[in-house]
Amino acid sequence: MSIQIEHLSKSYGHQLALDDISFSVNSGEIVGLIGPNGAGKSTMMKIICSLLLPASGEVKINGISVVTHAGDIKQYLGYLPENNPLYTDMYVREYLQYVAGLYQLGEKTKSRINEVIDLTGLKTEMHKKIAMLSKGYRQRVGLAQAIIHNPDILILDEPTTGLDPNQIAEIRNLISQLGKEKTVILSTHIMQEVEAICQRVIILNKGCLVANDLTGNLGNYSTTGTQAIVVEFDREIDQQFFKGLTDIIKIRKFNQNTWILESSGEADIRGKLFKHAVNHNLIILSLHKKDKKLEDVFRDLTS
Repeated sequence: MSIQIEHLSKSYGHQLALDDISFSVNSGEIVGLIGPNGAGKSTMMKIICSLLLPASGEVKINGISVVTHAGDIKQYLGYLPENNPLYTDMYVREYLQYVAGLYQLGEKTKSRINEVIDLTGLKTEMHKKIAMLSKGYRQRVGLAQAIIHNPDILILDEPTTGLDPNQIAEIRNLISQLGKEKTVILSTHIMQEVEAICQRVIILNKGCLVANDLTGNLGNYSTTGTQAIVVEFDREIDQQFFKGLTDIIKIRKFNQNTWILESSGEADIRGKLFKHAVNHNLIILSLHKKDKKLEDVFRDLTS
């Protein structure tokens, strides 16, 4: 199912949380929603899930308004909020039975709970109280409740917060697996996570949309107008070696023999640098452009 967001705005008193946001998410996409704290990400997700009303604009699921048809829309949505509120005095299976009852799964309840428990890796923990679970398993329970009714759209707000690297990898793999069949909006501060599993990225900053493109295209969104190259020499040199090379605006030593050089505009300094090294009887072992990663673009657009 697709999501259409048209001229969406939302304020909390005098604070503008979302400012005239428009974008769409196609059916079957995994889209990363990123931005600094306070950028409006959680507000956006709550409006999509009919938990908040917008000040203006519209959100539609397959052309149906989430405001005027909130009750009908919620059956198609699965939501994992950032703080993952759970009834910690309930057992895992008991809690999932409770959620399944809210969605009126009826005779499908038992089989669907078993299916979701297997899918989220909760089999060894399903007879424990939620209060006894680790942070990682609590996140799994949160994901299980979000998908118990087999929704077409998943809205996941910081699903890997507080997890160790192994748990992050497991939840990431689960989201990738779910994304093969569902439309997913994923909010996270982990840029590697976005690069690994999201086909497209939307960046918010201070309530405004500052980027919306395929993950691989975001390097073009840099606002600094600079390029970086990495050069490795056959021996250690002093920074004074680079004196006289024009267009270099920043020099940083990476390790004993390797330097990262930032040049202004579209200037490609590799040719000049090679000749300069030859004139000083230096051998360059490697010389290449440093690709802008999502983290670099994020800093450029939100700093």
